[in-house]
Amino acid sequence: MVVKEQGSSSYSLPPYPQEDTPLLTNSPPLSSQFKTVANIFIAIVGAGVLGLPYSFKRTGWATGLITLFVVAYITYHCMLLLVNTRRKLESVMGFSKIKSFGDLGFTICGRLGRFSVDSMIVLTQAGFCVSYLIFISSTLAFLAAGDSTGETIPVFLGFTPKVLFLWGCFPFQLGLNSIKTLTHLAPLSIFADAVDISAKSVVMVEDVFVFMNNRPSLDAFKGFSVFFYGIGVAVYAFEGIGMVLPLESETKNKEKFGRVLGLGMGMISLLFGAFGLLGYFAFGEETKDIITTNLGQGLVSVVVQLGLCVNLFITFPLMMNPVYEVFERRFWDSRYCLWLRWLLVLVVSLVALLVPNFADFLSLVGSSVCVVLGFVLPALFHCMVFKEELGWRCMVSDGAIMVFGFVVAVYGTYSSVSEILSPKA
Repeated sequence: MVVKEQGSSSYSLPPYPQEDTPLLTNSPPLSSQFKTVANIFIAIVGAGVLGLPYSFKRTGWATGLITLFVVAYITYHCMLLLVNTRRKLESVMGFSKIKSFGDLGFTICGRLGRFSVDSMIVLTQAGFCVSYLIFISSTLAFLAAGDSTGETIPVFLGFTPKVLFLWGCFPFQLGLNSIKTLTHLAPLSIFADAVDISAKSVVMVEDVFVFMNNRPSLDAFKGFSVFFYGIGVAVYAFEGIGMVLPLESETKNKEKFGRVLGLGMGMISLLFGAFGLLGYFAFGEETKDIITTNLGQGLVSVVVQLGLCVNLFITFPLMMNPVYEVFERRFWDSRYCLWLRWLLVLVVSLVALLVPNFADFLSLVGSSVCVVLGFVLPALFHCMVFKEELGWRCMVSDGAIMVFGFVVAVYGTYSSVSEILSPKA
């Protein structure tokens, strides 16, 4: 087992309890099984689902479903690896002090472990926010222009509608991201989640009616060359591994957490599969990278698209919060820093300007960063802690996941970059 000493690093974990440490503390209330399932939904379901219909179009609907369910199972398995690894370390240490993925990395590999996890979390969370801005600006440009071709036509000082809407959102995002505590955003977040669920439900119902009228030609398989592209989008859609340790910590009945997590992941998998399948079945080869742009310009369509924009606009500062935590801890002594937050919002906005396609960007982030954070690191940490106990079985199972993760990361990143740089018809 590899467990580094804490030392005097500023990144060290809380100290061991002393004789005068109280046994009972003012811990936050624990979550019931129902609340745990709800929290799993909140942690995983995001903007990635909107790119699944386009991914099904690129890979074929059967390939899309297979990759989606395979990724769901591996993600669930790796989440349990993290939970079991923490439980093993805590049983050795005698008390609970590993609160997050970064803490786990530090406990096993020291500063390098924390730096690796922090880097991956920063890249994934910032990547989520880039995709949010792409969706918001592209959707508003589509609604303003009336069709997808109008999004790329310069309308003011040489800027396209997409660019203008992105910069129009920028000052408001600076204001939202200036809020010190997320508690003040809680009412807006609840409203945004309700709007999001309603909007996606309307999209699925609309897909059914469109399919009944159009019945487009569909492909089940489109070759192995697009297999890793589909995996990248699916990994992005299921990315929530950074939240699994906090969720398990707040669960009342920890013995049943694995079963509850499996139930939540199973329900989300079916939801994602239905959303991707219905979207592709409705529009076939005409499926856009953002499925909502296929819905046209009717009142219901406009309301749905605006609702999704509102949801992602409000969610942006919540998703950036882990990024602020890492940067402020490393560069500002864990103190609130307004100019650093504004600088990060600016960087994310500039990256969003450079990405032409929503689903291609999902595949890129999913393949390059999410796969390492979600597959490679959990398997590596589990193997390092359990190798003496499990022996060759640990090396085979965890090694297979690590190899799969590296293959997906290399080939999937290459495939996604090629798609982003290739000219679109």
